[in-house]
Amino acid sequence: MKLLFIGDIVGRPGRRAVRELLPRLRERHALNFVIANGENSAGGSGITPKTAGEIFSAGVDVMTSGDHLWDQKEVLELLAKEPRFLRPLNYPPGTAGQGSGVFEVQNPHSNLQSPLSVAVLNAQGRTFMPPLENPFLLAAEEVKRLRERTKIIFVDFHAEATSEKIAFARFLDGQVSAVVGTHTHVQTADEQIFPGGTAFLTDAGFTGPHESVLGREIAPVVRRFLTNTPQQFEVATERVLLHGAVIEIDPVSGRAIHIQRVSETLI
Repeated sequence: MKLLFIGDIVGRPGRRAVRELLPRLRERHALNFVIANGENSAGGSGITPKTAGEIFSAGVDVMTSGDHLWDQKEVLELLAKEPRFLRPLNYPPGTAGQGSGVFEVQNPHSNLQSPLSVAVLNAQGRTFMPPLENPFLLAAEEVKRLRERTKIIFVDFHAEATSEKIAFARFLDGQVSAVVGTHTHVQTADEQIFPGGTAFLTDAGFTGPHESVLGREIAPVVRRFLTNTPQQFEVATERVLLHGAVIEIDPVSGRAIHIQRVSETLI
């Protein structure tokens, strides 16, 4: 089976890129399942039921998030009512929402011969990030539980430090199908499959305006560095790209067969 993971969707331009580019990517790669990180989809910071609905309607099956989870108060409605929306697993017990889920492949154009389940796990790093519970310990327990239902497990590890992302993926090698990093908005060129069969990419990049500083207008960001004074960081609009990765997975063993970076331009 083939799944597409879409890197952090930033604002209106990112949502438009998903809406217009996903159909051709689905056809080109014969995709069976689509996952996207949507934590920056509402005005570039946070997510709302409205922006989530737009992304799901575009063909995304499951959405993950990260440290901007709480930037829009409406997210509480998503966490309470939308099982396809995940927040990082390593929040303390009692936090609204869920950090993982198992989903049936519902794609009517799927070339699969029998129904499959895909598990998706969202975790957040701790280095240079807000303090949460230890993602290594919690992920190990959760993966063990998920493997009782399916061997196809995708992990979005939302983290800042490259070393933490690599260590986390090496830790899970052979237990999950893929670990792809998000958060830094810069697509890395280190896609690989580890010895245990886990596909890895340090960062998927971001989906949105790339004539920018990580999706924001350039001038205010530069002024912030020059003056160290607060600035309004509006979402940029030019050179919109969809970033992510296509991963082919053996449906029986759950091992990754191939990983390919995606960088698609919205014309």
